[in-house]
Amino acid sequence: MSGSHRIGRTSSALQLDRRLRWALYAAFTVLFVTGVIWLAAQAWKDSPAGDLWEAVSANMLMIHGGAAMLTLVLLGALIPIHVQRAWRGRRNRLTGSIMATVNGFFVVTAFGLYYAGSDTLRAWISDLHIAIGLALPAVLIVHIRIGRCRSRASAGVESIKSADRARKPAPTSSP
Repeated sequence: MSGSHRIGRTSSALQLDRRLRWALYAAFTVLFVTGVIWLAAQAWKDSPAGDLWEAVSANMLMIHGGAAMLTLVLLGALIPIHVQRAWRGRRNRLTGSIMATVNGFFVVTAFGLYYAGSDTLRAWISDLHIAIGLALPAVLIVHIRIGRCRSRASAGVESIKSADRARKPAPTSSP
C-alpha cells in the first residue's frame, strides 16, 4: 500500500465511499432534472395545456426543494471527509474551490428565491440560480475527472517509488 491510508473500500483517502458518492450523484441529478423540467414547464404554462404545466411546475419545485435539503446534508458530510482533507493535502484546490463557491451560490440564491420581497431582485436571483444550475454538471464532471487523474498520477508515482525502494539493496555496514 502507498503512503496514504485506505478508508473503507476507496482507492485513496480523498475518494468518497461508494454509497456517499452515488447519493451525491443521485441528489445532483434529481436537482438538475427537476430544475430543467421546471424551467420547461414555466415556459409552457401559457400554452393551451397551461393547467397541466402549472401542476408540473409546482410538483417539480416541491421535489427540487426536497432534493436540495437532502443535498445540503450530503454536502455537510463532505466537509470533514473530503473538503478539509483535500485542502490540507493541497489536492484539486481550484475545482474544489469552484465547487464550494457554486454550492454556496445555490444556497444563497435559493434563500433569496424563497425570501426575496422585490420582484426585480427575485427575477435577477432566479436567473443567476438557473445559470449556475445549468452549468453545474460540467463543473462537477471537471472536478471529478481532474481529481481522478491526479489521484491516478500520484498513485503511479508512489508505486514507482516503492518499486525503487524494493530494488535498492540494503546498506551494508563495514567493520
